[in-house]
Amino acid sequence: MEKSRYLALAVCVAALAMVTPALAYFQPSINLGFTSFVDGAPPAGPGFYFTEYVQYYTADDFSNAPFPTDGTDLDAWVSLNQFIYQSNTPVLLNGKWGLDVIVPVVWLDSNPDAVLPANSSGIGDVWVGPYLQWDPIMGDTGPVFMHRVEFQMIFPTGDYDNDKSLNPGSNAFSFNPYWAGTYFITPKWTVSGRFHYLWNGENDDPAVAGLDEVQAGEAVHANFATSYELMPKQLRVGLNGYWLKQISATEGTPEGGSSFDLHDDEQVLAIGPGALLSFSQDTHLFFNAYFETETDSRPEGERFVLRLVHHF
Repeated sequence: MEKSRYLALAVCVAALAMVTPALAYFQPSINLGFTSFVDGAPPAGPGFYFTEYVQYYTADDFSNAPFPTDGTDLDAWVSLNQFIYQSNTPVLLNGKWGLDVIVPVVWLDSNPDAVLPANSSGIGDVWVGPYLQWDPIMGDTGPVFMHRVEFQMIFPTGDYDNDKSLNPGSNAFSFNPYWAGTYFITPKWTVSGRFHYLWNGENDDPAVAGLDEVQAGEAVHANFATSYELMPKQLRVGLNGYWLKQISATEGTPEGGSSFDLHDDEQVLAIGPGALLSFSQDTHLFFNAYFETETDSRPEGERFVLRLVHHF
């Protein structure tokens, strides 16, 4: 079968295309807006941390969708259970080692289900990231800059059914390293950024008829935020956002054939308000809202994240 006929086949059956908890058409579930203010370091230094994230995402607008969109909407609830250990031991260039493990639990709903059948709930793909955290660079009035590098990996451990369009798991390994930093413009005013590169492995059981493998394209994505301290050591408010841009094509491989470009490159930009309430040095509550725009080949919706961080 010629390449053009494979492409036509993929388009015709793309109503079965894989969609992950991130609600992209092919990209896996990644950190879009989960982290925001003062992201350059753990809030209380070395030790054990537990973080609980609760996210709600909803969309009824779909860019370049491979399925009928009239009257279609998606809803997702995601609970991320994060375990972090930050050591006090420098190992490389004075960076102190740490380990980050995240276990997602996902609930998915679509309407009508005949258009986007959902594997409605289950465990998502586990994220594991060894990292290096550097001590803050201090100034006369407190910290000036703090940063970290993490080598995050996403393992295909989540629930997955190739007969479903919405799945808690992606059925493919991803490598998603990042650098995160926070700069104190003043002791009360900060800017933060987290900048990721995303490489995806092959899904060898894709929900696209006629294909043996699908490999989502490489991408870059970032979270960014600025916040101002209204109440000393208690309340920060600000703006937060995220951005994703796919930089290489998603590829499909038919049985016994050669791979070919399968899907348009994905992109999205989101901005919204947020707040950080600190109960103590060890316990913090984040709220972040995001409203998506400039979307291509993805749903366009709203995302709301509540995040509780506790240091033991």
